[in-house]
Amino acid sequence: MEIKHEAQETKGAFVAYIDGQRAGDMTYSVAGTDKIIIDHTGVEEAFNGKGVGKAILLEGVIPYVREKNLKVLPLCPFASAMFKKMHAEIGDVLV
Repeated sequence: MEIKHEAQETKGAFVAYIDGQRAGDMTYSVAGTDKIIIDHTGVEEAFNGKGVGKAILLEGVIPYVREKNLKVLPLCPFASAMFKKMHAEIGDVLV
């Protein structure tokens, strides 16, 4: 799985590809200079149940926000659930 970061000035997305096919994405909005708001996670039907959303969060979003010293507000239900489930591992980046 390959995860690419597509950033614009006030929003962005982490997009997962499997064998060259778009498998899913996690989108966010920039909130000020120190945080992002995760607002959506989507996985293509063919890739449901393959851990795409979790991989995007753990391999894309978390390393990015730690590197940039940002905090995360997970409004997306999937992202919010993952932060609750994995609070010990990734809770340090929560707002």
